[in-house]
Amino acid sequence: MKISIAALREWVEFNDTPRELGDRLTMAGFELESLTPAAPPFSGVRVAQIIEAVRHPQADKLQVCRVAIDAAGLTGEGALQIVCGAANARAGLKTALAMVGAELPGGLHIKAAKLRGVESAGMLCSAKELGLAETSEGILELPADAPLGQPLREYMSLDDTVLELAITPNRGDAMSTRGIAREVAALCGAALREPHDTPVAVDAALGAEQGVGRAMLQAAAACPRFHSRLIVDLDNTAASPLWLREQLRRAGLRSISPVVDVTNLIVHELGQPMHAYDADLLRGPPQVRFARDGETIELLDGRSVTLQSDELVIADAEGAVALAGIMGGARTAVSSATQRVLFEVAWFAPSAIAGRARRHGLTTDASQRFERGVDPQLGAMAIERASQLLQRIAGGRYSPLWCAEAATQLPPPVAVTLRHASVARLLGVDIPAEQTLGVLQRLGLRTSAASDRTASEPGAWCFDIPSHRFDLRIERDLIEEVARIWGYERIAPAPARSPQMIRSQPVVQIPEQRILDTMTARGFLEGIHFAFVDPALQSMLFPGVPVHTLANPISSELAVMRTSLWPGLIKAALDNQRRQQSRIKLCEQGVVFPVGGPETRRLAALLCGTRWPEQWGGGREAADIFDLRADLESVLSLTGDLPGFEFVVDSLSCLHPGRTARLTREGKTVGWLGELHPELVRALGFAVPPCLFEIDVDSALAVRYAAFEAPSRFPQVRRDLAFIVEENVAARTIIDAVESAKVSGFRHSFVFDVYRGAGIETGRKSVALGLILQDKDRTLTDEETDRVVARVRDALRSSCGAVFRE
Repeated sequence: MKISIAALREWVEFNDTPRELGDRLTMAGFELESLTPAAPPFSGVRVAQIIEAVRHPQADKLQVCRVAIDAAGLTGEGALQIVCGAANARAGLKTALAMVGAELPGGLHIKAAKLRGVESAGMLCSAKELGLAETSEGILELPADAPLGQPLREYMSLDDTVLELAITPNRGDAMSTRGIAREVAALCGAALREPHDTPVAVDAALGAEQGVGRAMLQAAAACPRFHSRLIVDLDNTAASPLWLREQLRRAGLRSISPVVDVTNLIVHELGQPMHAYDADLLRGPPQVRFARDGETIELLDGRSVTLQSDELVIADAEGAVALAGIMGGARTAVSSATQRVLFEVAWFAPSAIAGRARRHGLTTDASQRFERGVDPQLGAMAIERASQLLQRIAGGRYSPLWCAEAATQLPPPVAVTLRHASVARLLGVDIPAEQTLGVLQRLGLRTSAASDRTASEPGAWCFDIPSHRFDLRIERDLIEEVARIWGYERIAPAPARSPQMIRSQPVVQIPEQRILDTMTARGFLEGIHFAFVDPALQSMLFPGVPVHTLANPISSELAVMRTSLWPGLIKAALDNQRRQQSRIKLCEQGVVFPVGGPETRRLAALLCGTRWPEQWGGGREAADIFDLRADLESVLSLTGDLPGFEFVVDSLSCLHPGRTARLTREGKTVGWLGELHPELVRALGFAVPPCLFEIDVDSALAVRYAAFEAPSRFPQVRRDLAFIVEENVAARTIIDAVESAKVSGFRHSFVFDVYRGAGIETGRKSVALGLILQDKDRTLTDEETDRVVARVRDALRSSCGAVFRE
């Protein structure tokens, strides 16, 4: 939310610089996102008045103006001649004059010039040329009472600073100039200045007008209070005054018309959304009701939406005229021709508005505030303030203020007890009682006379909570307020006063940081990506797999929830490839969202490029899935159960046929490893095929702690076997066959050589297998060793069709 320092000073006086104030608000919970000047730098621009404007003798679209910058100039003495092309340049207009030597935004230096043969001693400026607007239809028009000759920056208070603050969802009360002013007053110990305008004179006869009147509350729980006022004979063609246009501009809004500008100012100034209807287009008094299923409404932005039965609308006899608390309808929109207006200021329960705007892809100032909570006692003040402002600008006659109300449905008053001892216990610092009381009183809390507990419980107060503070409901909320305003930075670190109970860490799962540290040690960089991904990429990788589609995505490229971590890693790898990175190693640990199943934690990695960094000794060969498998096994080894994992040759639509393995643990699939499918490599534009793995963290990385086993004191024996098997016999099949022999004294086996070539038939391979034999109780004899080897040879013959080389 944007708030200018000048606007803030109208509500509260403070001595802090903009940066100091921003830092103080940040420490109080309102993060300062930016500090920007209210206008770009320029100099040499003054308030001037056009005395005369005549057509240029050589150009139909130019005018030659005589311009005064002081009282003497009004008589013609010392007046400047300026050539101007603006259509609105006319005699009597006060505007902005850039004198010779002036510097304008964009580095424009004003010099004396001759335009079509006529001398021009300066330039009459538009708002766009001064950096005060994105577009302009003519030169800047200033009020008739603007003092001649005064520097424009001084007259318009352009040496102002705009704060942009991030307001947390629980602080809807702070989404206004008044709300932030309350915080500044509490932080600085200053008084809050409320506006004291004279109420407008009302015409009681307007209350009898047919067709418009008091609202009918048909959904009182959702809208228990509805203020309205009819205004007739107003001039909506009048120009909004400069001060109003400037306040809106600094708040990030543009001026439209007096009625719209006033309602926008009330939202930004007081935090109370309000709406104006063209009363001539309403058919009967307004009704507050829930929509009928399938009912449609065309909104002010031109889109038509179909409503559901849980959406609140403002309607007349013909149908919905506004989506309550979100946006008005086009049918009753105010225009420059509008002469009769109905003001609406309602209070909507946050639960009745929350989520409805996002359902239709909308985010409005009104919906943001009503979702967080608006002060239910603010309506009358807001509509009266709007009436006063509009009367000064557009005139008109005003009806009495109407209020339809269901008092029992309004939020009840809240009182919260605070014990001074609890403040010290929770904050760890002893704040004097008078300071604690003073902080809360500066925030608008008052001790409750009806339920004052001070006498019966010393050191305790009972506070009446202001109606705008929905976030204060329990004692700890008040303690937080004390800490915020007193200053978190004043609470010095101190040893805890209670014994520390250190809970045991779970031993079933490997800590996330240890997993990432292992991947980092293997040369991987961690990536953190959005949980929503490009639906096109998702469907390319996993065709036919259902996904959760976002109702209101950030963009069309982030429209579905991920079912794998691979889309994010692949996109990051492509971005790195476009930046000439030839060796890419990325990993990510995150949550995926499969349809029909629970959210699951996954660990994924991508390897692309050369096996080693470029070096003089070589190593430029491309990395493959075996390199990535080694990285994966380094993580799996953290479980203490590496032998329990098995890589099974399988297929997955997005991976290369024949270069894909399914990772299993005790027969259960826990992950995949493979090279990206060649068609996807070409379609995505990879220079080198990337290799990927993804595992389920909870099932794949569950820790299995091995039981202690004393090492044998007797020597081990090694026997090597060489045999020929079919090409399609996997190493895992050979190892399983050896282990299935279940012979006494066998410790483990391993493949240490594979040969294909001369002397071996095509389609077959020669495998060399090492056997390690050892007994715990004695040294194995040659006869016992031979028996073990014979059993292993038999197992290999029967299971693998091995032919032994003698």
